[in-house]
Amino acid sequence: MQRVNVLYGQVLGAGLLADIAAPDAGGPFPVILSVHGGRWFRGHRRDSSAIDVHQWADLGFFAMSIDYRLVTCTPAPACYQDFLCAIRWIHAHKEVYNLDVNRFFLIGMSAGGHLVSLASTLGDGRFDRTGGWEDQPHTFTAAVSVSGAYDLCQLDWGAGWMPLGEPWDEARRYASPITHVRADSRPLLVMHSDDDGSIPVQQSLDMVARLQDAEAPHEFIHYTDRGHMPINEEVVTRSRAFIDGYMGSMT
Repeated sequence: MQRVNVLYGQVLGAGLLADIAAPDAGGPFPVILSVHGGRWFRGHRRDSSAIDVHQWADLGFFAMSIDYRLVTCTPAPACYQDFLCAIRWIHAHKEVYNLDVNRFFLIGMSAGGHLVSLASTLGDGRFDRTGGWEDQPHTFTAAVSVSGAYDLCQLDWGAGWMPLGEPWDEARRYASPITHVRADSRPLLVMHSDDDGSIPVQQSLDMVARLQDAEAPHEFIHYTDRGHMPINEEVVTRSRAFIDGYMGSMT
């Protein structure tokens, strides 16, 4: 399948767009869903913070990379609600695209890492389902967070998470993945570098400590000199190794 542009949801007349790609034959296909970074107020589904859907299709996956409503136009938690809508879209279209939703993985970088980690620890929470496919689940197998954010109260640009009508500190605490870690959180691969200039590595160190305390399934890849890592070949290689551990041999 060549890269195809799809409408994965609609909110207040606005269309939510994604790119998809898959192998030309075979299946059922494992799924990877990518959510881009950009501090929730910039970025898009084809930038360096998102996967190359063609690359992952060549690896045997049904690959999807989404855009979401940015906080510059629609306040949080719209970005998270859109991401959850994309998860539901996958489930709703498993027969259409011959998908194996028991092998369903998320990947996000920076703000995208925050969103996939929140899905791993919180799920729906108290957020309304918007965009469509409300009868579908938010289930997935595991997630990869690259240069992610886990405690918005301790992050300077966490101030961008400003839902209407809520006390800011409480809203940021609730939207922090570290708040919701539990033993049955979805497996999470955390990747971070000491010299990350956008999100201090302490965010990941604290998150990993919380995961360890909860005995939640996770892996941590700790770099010293990779900066604010995009989705590069190193990330793809490490992500594949993590994913294969939960997926078993692909058939």
